[in-house]
Amino acid sequence: MIYDVEDETPEGRAPHPVAAAALPRYEATFPVLSAEEIGKVRPFGTVGRYPAGTALFETGKPGPGMFVILAGRVAITQRDGLGHVAPVLEQGPGQFLAEVGQLSGQPALVDGHAIGDVEAILVSPEDIRSLLVADAELGEKITRALILRRTSLIDRRAGGPILIGRASSRDMVRLQTFLSRNAWPHTIVDPEEDHQGLALLVHYRVENPDRPLVVCPDGWLLRNPGEAELARQLGMLSQSTDRRQFDVAIVGSGPAGLSAAVYAASEGLSVVVLDALSFGGQAGASMRIENYVGFPAGITGQELAARAHVQAQKFGAEMLIPTTVKGIDCSRADGQLILDLDVGLDVAAKTVVVASGAKYRRPDIPGLQRFEGRGVWYWASPIEAKLCSKKEVIVVGGGNSAGQAVVYLARHAGSVRMMVRGKGLASSMSQYLIDRIEATPNISVMVQTAITGMDGPPDGDLAQVTWRIGKDGIEETAPIENVFIFAGAEPATAWLRGCGVEFDRAGFILTGDHPASPSGEPRSPLETAVPGLFAIGDVRAGSVKRVGAAIGEGSQVVSAIHQFLAAEMDAARHAEAAE
Repeated sequence: MIYDVEDETPEGRAPHPVAAAALPRYEATFPVLSAEEIGKVRPFGTVGRYPAGTALFETGKPGPGMFVILAGRVAITQRDGLGHVAPVLEQGPGQFLAEVGQLSGQPALVDGHAIGDVEAILVSPEDIRSLLVADAELGEKITRALILRRTSLIDRRAGGPILIGRASSRDMVRLQTFLSRNAWPHTIVDPEEDHQGLALLVHYRVENPDRPLVVCPDGWLLRNPGEAELARQLGMLSQSTDRRQFDVAIVGSGPAGLSAAVYAASEGLSVVVLDALSFGGQAGASMRIENYVGFPAGITGQELAARAHVQAQKFGAEMLIPTTVKGIDCSRADGQLILDLDVGLDVAAKTVVVASGAKYRRPDIPGLQRFEGRGVWYWASPIEAKLCSKKEVIVVGGGNSAGQAVVYLARHAGSVRMMVRGKGLASSMSQYLIDRIEATPNISVMVQTAITGMDGPPDGDLAQVTWRIGKDGIEETAPIENVFIFAGAEPATAWLRGCGVEFDRAGFILTGDHPASPSGEPRSPLETAVPGLFAIGDVRAGSVKRVGAAIGEGSQVVSAIHQFLAAEMDAARHAEAAE
């Protein structure tokens, strides 16, 4: 039986059965394995028997892996931190129980209980990855189902936290963005629109609805948590305190970092990926990338990054997200580079790939920082677009990211002013975006224009913006509540200062043209002045700031890593022979 849980009553969700055919891509999402396919699974798992009523997995607790049902049936239900429980579906012989989080042992997002006695093959997360690689056809079927299931769980808001607070507040937007960028289900309850949300705020004595109350699936309450605190409570991040050793540590999980992770892991290297916020980087916030080869209809940055994120885990790359790298020890003690992380964990790696990218520069505008998260944004996602519905907005910047944001926001906002300091867009933007902007009636391009001021009520949101057209032009002021800034870029390299890495005047990392490696061979064009430390993507000086170029450098750096590791091994052998 399949259930639709979209309808709700004041007492909670009220599911009602619907036909399986009514669910999108049902057969791909919940395939039935043949006897031959089950035979291929058996060597990777162990057969277990589960009496009636046994919980195979529970919401909020680490999933044990993938269950392939041999006999009996399992009821899948979703449960939230407020005690609401709703049936989702039942699965029987030949079907498997897992979603993409089981590739890394993340907490389950639903409950699974045996209906009667159940016999099933349990495949651990590590062995799931081995299975996916060992059999391409079966691996493709399972991988597609795992991804579709996570998408479905996000749509159903299953197993994630409940965020209670004013939907447009700075902290609510911050938490929504964090969970959305990490593809984590969540529910928003705005007390201004939902009487149950208001009652909960009163019950838990939350006086300011701008500071959200978060109810986790296990019932634990967090009051306006930081992203790291929320991630720990949800089990998104392993809390191991032992030093881990890897062949490659990749700092940054944008297109360059994810590409490097996929290629390095697929070639047998042990890989860990670290990122302070989420996978995808700035590209992950793009609502439409149309000039990336192979996607003629375009693809969102989030979808492209999510596919790469799953692909890297499929080959065994470990993800520590969100984790901030505080510093690095480049002394190469025991042949390792040591990363100091904010979670009380040191990670040791033979090589480190810096793919930490760049963030948009904060223009020198009075009042700018005061309104960040309160009308000033550095990305344009559905969360911000909803806040701009039917309103006039400003987009600052003339590059492709700004162009994509303008086109996307024009579908939601009443009108969009695009402000650029230069005389036009041709020198910095792809022609297809220029053509689309010119063809969109509610977009106006204001050249040689710069914002000179922002204002709003004390402790309130942005209310008006002042700008100047031309160097000596007259200033204009208008009631604008949302400004999106995509101007310039500052490399994220503060954690590298003092370790021997060289930078250009703008702070981007210099690579190549350095002294010879231990084997006497020239260094890779992607290697920094520190042996074994590489830089790729937007953070590298001289790189082409495009998604395709970043992905290409991610592939290229793996070849350089192999050469470095081989040279290090040869140098060690020569040293031993000399002794």
